[in-house]
Amino acid sequence: MREFLNTLYVQTQGAVLHVEHDTVRVTVDKETKLRLPLLRLSGIVVFGRVTVTPFMIQRCAEDGRSLVWLTRTGRFRARVEGPARGNVLLRRAQHLVLSDGKRTLRIARQIIAAKLQNSRQILLRSAREASGEDSRTALGAAAAQIATSITQLPTCRTLDEARGVEGDAARTYFSVFGHHMRVEPERFAMEGRTRRPPRDRVNALISFLYALLRAECAAGLESVGLDPQVGFLHALRPGRPALALDLMEEFRPVLADRLAISLINRRQVQADHFDHLPGGAVNLNDEGRRQVLQAYQKRKEEEVQHRVIDQKVPLGLLPYIQARLLARHLRGDLEAYPPYLVR
Repeated sequence: MREFLNTLYVQTQGAVLHVEHDTVRVTVDKETKLRLPLLRLSGIVVFGRVTVTPFMIQRCAEDGRSLVWLTRTGRFRARVEGPARGNVLLRRAQHLVLSDGKRTLRIARQIIAAKLQNSRQILLRSAREASGEDSRTALGAAAAQIATSITQLPTCRTLDEARGVEGDAARTYFSVFGHHMRVEPERFAMEGRTRRPPRDRVNALISFLYALLRAECAAGLESVGLDPQVGFLHALRPGRPALALDLMEEFRPVLADRLAISLINRRQVQADHFDHLPGGAVNLNDEGRRQVLQAYQKRKEEEVQHRVIDQKVPLGLLPYIQARLLARHLRGDLEAYPPYLVR
């Protein structure tokens, strides 16, 4: 049970939320674990098997306090919004920003800059840990090239220019991705990013992790009342969660790429965890998915220091916190959107 940005997140399975006068009381097996004044909370998010009493639901609705239900793994299920702060105003602000080219570009540049900076940190870390000089040199050179790309972003005057910088940096990043692997490099070789379908084991692994991450980001956006399909960096298309794709950019290196590298180097994921399909596609098999899901859930429990709120938070809550920060920016409470950056 954690409180961030005036929002209570309850992840303890079996917990029950009660309202007592002007406080929320959280119990587990009838024992009180937490008590907070309702006045300080603007929202409550519960994960999985957490019970909210009818009186608690009614009080949140009366106060205009958002109450969000997610599955234990973070998939959005439902939200109750009271009359004081319905999400229609936030979504209107979201659409107005999309119509403002300058504001859209500023948000896109922030997202891209964070993605590139976090990608660069992953490259530098692997360069330090590399066992061979060739890998150390390749990873270091890619990190330097991405650093140059970051300096180009402020000069971008259109969204297409910013997307071009991001695309060039992504190609550089994935061109050396195979150098992260210190075990069985021949079985986990990667020439570049391939999707729909992935053509090698590494691409299959990161594609699966990206799918998990996209679901987390969509749930985070839904939890604050934003429309996951109305994005700023990714183009709008029917059925495409453009804003979820935007939000996940800054987390790809942190929550997906680094985990994929660790799983391979620690031999938690091995070559026989993949199936080769007709036509050249490669997918994780049932055992491979099980291994990855277990590691992903464990990774989400690790805590990191968040620069903006100056608190330690589990990695799994980062999409929800960043979604709330984005909502605050869209409403005008924050001058600029502060993306997540690796320390």
